[in-house]
Amino acid sequence: MTKTVRLNYPQWEGGMNPNYIIGNQIMNVIVPKTKLMENVDIPVASINRLNSFKRENGVDAEEILKQQTSIAIQSLLLKSPDKVITIGGDCSTSLAPFNYLSGKYKNKLGIIWLDAHPDISDTTQSHHLHEMVVSTLMHQGAESFEELINHPINKQQVLFTGLITKDLRPMDDKVTKLDMKCLTPSDLENDESQITSWIRSNKFTKIAVHWDLDVLSYEDFRSIYPAEPHTNPNKFPAAVGTMKLKKIFDILNDIEQISDLVGLTIAEHMPWDAINMRMGLKKLNLFKEI
Repeated sequence: MTKTVRLNYPQWEGGMNPNYIIGNQIMNVIVPKTKLMENVDIPVASINRLNSFKRENGVDAEEILKQQTSIAIQSLLLKSPDKVITIGGDCSTSLAPFNYLSGKYKNKLGIIWLDAHPDISDTTQSHHLHEMVVSTLMHQGAESFEELINHPINKQQVLFTGLITKDLRPMDDKVTKLDMKCLTPSDLENDESQITSWIRSNKFTKIAVHWDLDVLSYEDFRSIYPAEPHTNPNKFPAAVGTMKLKKIFDILNDIEQISDLVGLTIAEHMPWDAINMRMGLKKLNLFKEI
């Protein structure tokens, strides 16, 4: 029988943004549970520790992030699942499950990175771990995490999907330097089958999907960073996704038709209405601790 672990992983320190915690809590309710899944909770640091984190080896909050990543990896090794569903948290929550799946399936594993951004920086370009996840999985990002990532992937295993290539920043330069395979939203509108063609041509039988919700259009899905109320998404300091939710599910269904979907991370859920409601309530004396 196939064993599936449902990893509840509210890690927020990779983006130094505590709002990812409530995003995780709500997404944990949304994502279906089945009797065949084993739920595993990964503990993360309290918001109260935000100002005490140190930058070490070029990574903000490195010590706690290494601890949490190690716990997630060890939890997966202990449970030894065939499939992993990860509910983030920021994008760095894919490090542990994808490293585990890489160790289990080796070169049979292909990775679909559904994201408006490539998360391929290194510590000379960023100090946030969630911006160097793919590069760290390839041992070209946060060097201090390489001892944990003991099953590195190669560039041929990664397909950037939904990437806004026209808005790539200097910190994203490994996309071109490494000649990474990319499909833009317009590529997918013209020919969605390019994803399944990539899977077939590389003979991948197992697929892990990293789904950063910011690959979506703010007009189609409001609970993402660029959709913050009373701000102009056109002035967002990074690429803004343009894909529709239906298209994402079409892609996921296509993947399942020709391969075994063994990993799915859902990351960076930013439910602004809930965040603002909680922030307002916390200001009331009624909710203050004596």
